[in-house]
Amino acid sequence: MSATVKQYTGDDDIYREQQSDGWVLFAGVMLATLGTMNLIDGIAAVSKSSFFVGDAKFIFAGLNTWGWVLIVAAVVQLGSAIGVWMRIKGVRWVGVGIAAANLIVQMFFITAYPLWSTMLIALDVLVIYGLVAHGRRL
Repeated sequence: MSATVKQYTGDDDIYREQQSDGWVLFAGVMLATLGTMNLIDGIAAVSKSSFFVGDAKFIFAGLNTWGWVLIVAAVVQLGSAIGVWMRIKGVRWVGVGIAAANLIVQMFFITAYPLWSTMLIALDVLVIYGLVAHGRRL
């Protein structure tokens, strides 16, 4: 039996690079989506909207405080999304950090709006995956 030798053309690297670019773009879009959702959620919490669970008990602080935390997180997420799209060096780690912080904040906020918080936690995990596993070139 003779072994078949395949000449390396580099096409596999191009494919992997394009796939990584897609994941990084996806992570940026998800960061912008999370920022928009958190901004809406934060404004609703600060304005004492009626769609939150009425008798929610928080570990510390109140709905108004968590609303402001979400607004600040939203601004950082939206800025990080722009930085990821512009491929600014090091901004992916800011995106990873704010996604991880938002994941923790959503766990505290889950008593006020359980389904919404659970969805945002899942999106945070996808953002972290996209930026860590595929954001090598940023």
